[in-house]
Amino acid sequence: MQPPQRRNERWRCVWALALLGLLIAAVPCVSQTVNEAIVKVYTVFNQPDYYNPWQMEGPQAATGSGCIIDGERILTSAHVVADQIFVQVKRAGQARWYTASVEIAAHDTDLAILAVADPAFFQGATALQVGTLPELRDRVVVYGFPKGGEELAITEGVVSRVEHQYYTHSQERLLTCQIDAAINPGNSGGPVIKDGAIAGVAFQAGGGENIGYMVPAPLISRFLTDIEDGAYDGIPGIGIAWQHMENPQMRVSYGMGDDQTGVLVNSVFPNSPARGILQAGDVLLAIDGVTIENDGTIEFRPGERTSFSHRIQTRLIGSAIDLSVLRDAAVSTVSVQLTKTLNDMRLVPNAQYDTSPRYTLLGGLVFEPLSLNLLKIWGSSWYTDAPDHLLGYYFRGEPTEERTEVLVLVRVLADEINVGYQDHLYEVLSTVNGQTVKDLDGFVQAVEDNPGPYHVLTTETGSKIVLGRAAEEESRSRILRNYRLPGS
Repeated sequence: MQPPQRRNERWRCVWALALLGLLIAAVPCVSQTVNEAIVKVYTVFNQPDYYNPWQMEGPQAATGSGCIIDGERILTSAHVVADQIFVQVKRAGQARWYTASVEIAAHDTDLAILAVADPAFFQGATALQVGTLPELRDRVVVYGFPKGGEELAITEGVVSRVEHQYYTHSQERLLTCQIDAAINPGNSGGPVIKDGAIAGVAFQAGGGENIGYMVPAPLISRFLTDIEDGAYDGIPGIGIAWQHMENPQMRVSYGMGDDQTGVLVNSVFPNSPARGILQAGDVLLAIDGVTIENDGTIEFRPGERTSFSHRIQTRLIGSAIDLSVLRDAAVSTVSVQLTKTLNDMRLVPNAQYDTSPRYTLLGGLVFEPLSLNLLKIWGSSWYTDAPDHLLGYYFRGEPTEERTEVLVLVRVLADEINVGYQDHLYEVLSTVNGQTVKDLDGFVQAVEDNPGPYHVLTTETGSKIVLGRAAEEESRSRILRNYRLPGS
C-alpha cells in the first residue's frame, strides 16, 4: 500500500493532466494547412487630392494580409488595396513575391479579391472555406503579418460582441464581430479562423487594448455570392430616414397597440426604391416577418439583437423585402425591391476609392460636390475640424427633389477675374443664373445655357459672385496655363 503522501501526489498528477487536456481542447488548432494559405500583400497606392482635385497626392506603400480561397483567388481587405497602382503578394513561409491584380473591391464591406496570373503561386495551397457566424465566447485564431513583419503571426482571441459598428474604411454601419485578439496595421485582410474555416476577415482595431474587429462570415459569403457574375453591385438600402419609438405617448399618438413595436418613417428619399410605397408617418412593425423593436433592433439569433437594417444588408441588389407597415391605424404588408446601394441615396456620399474627384472650374473658382473624401482634407479629426456647416450636411443632410448634391467652392485660383471672392471659400452654392443648384451636372448646364452677359452665383449665406461671361471665357485658357491644369 502506498504511503498517503505519495497517493495524494499521484492524484494531483492525474488532475493536472486532466486540466491540461481541457486547456488543450479549449485552444483552437493551428493548422499547417491554414498557414500555407495565408498571404502577405504589398501595395503601392496613389490617392486623389480632393483639395486640388486635378492631381494626386503621390505614391505611398502599405502592407496587409490575405488568404487563398476557392477559384485560385485571394481574399483580403479593400482598404489594403484601395487606390492601388501596384500590388504584390507572397505566401507565408515563402520568399518569392508575385505580381497581383485587384479583381473586385467592395469598399462598403471592406473586402476585395486579388488575382495572380502565375499558377505557381497557388501550388501546394489548400483553399480555405468560409464558415458561419461564430457564437459569443467562441475562440478564434487570427492570421496575418502585423506591422509589416516578414514572418506569419498567429494570435488567439474570443468573440466578445456581435453588433453593428461603423467600418472605418467606408463609414458604413454594418454587422461586425468584436474579438479580444490584437489587430494591428498589417493584420488587415487576414483571416480569422474557427474550426478550420474563415469566420471573419480582420479589418480594424478597436479603441481599447486588445480589441479588434472582423468582417463576419455572413457578409463575406454575401460578397462572394454578389460577385459570381463578375461584378460587385453593393450593399442595398431602402432610402428612408427613421427614428426610435421608445416614448409611450409617441406610440399612442401613431395608433400603436400595446403589443406593437416599430420605428417611425420620417422621410423617403427621392431615389429610394421605397418611393411611392412608404411615406412619412408610416410605422415599420416588422421586416420579413421579424419584429422590429422600438429601438430599431431585431433578434437575429436567440438572445442577440442588432439593427433591423441587417435584414436588408444581407440581401443582394434586385431582391425584395417584405415590410409590415402601420398607416392610419391599419396594418398592411408591402414589398420593396432593393435596387439602390446605400451610397446611391445619400446627399453627401461616404468614402469613395479607385475613382477621381468630380469638379468644375468657372473663372478660377473650383467647385466640387461635398463628400467624405473632401471632409477628410481637414485631417484625421475631420469630424470636429471641418467647417460646421459642411459637417451638418454630412451628418444630417438628406437628398431632396431640388438637391441631390451639395456643391462647395473648394479653391479660388487667384486671377484678375475673381478678385475679392477669396472670402467665399468653402461656402455652399445655392443658385446659379437664377436656377437652384441640384447637382454638379445641373450647375454646368446652367452655365452653358446662360445667354446673358453675366454669370450670377448665390451662396447659402446670401453672398453674390458675379462673373462677366465674356471675361470668364477669355480667362479660361490663361488660368489653365498659369496653374498648369489639365487642358492647358
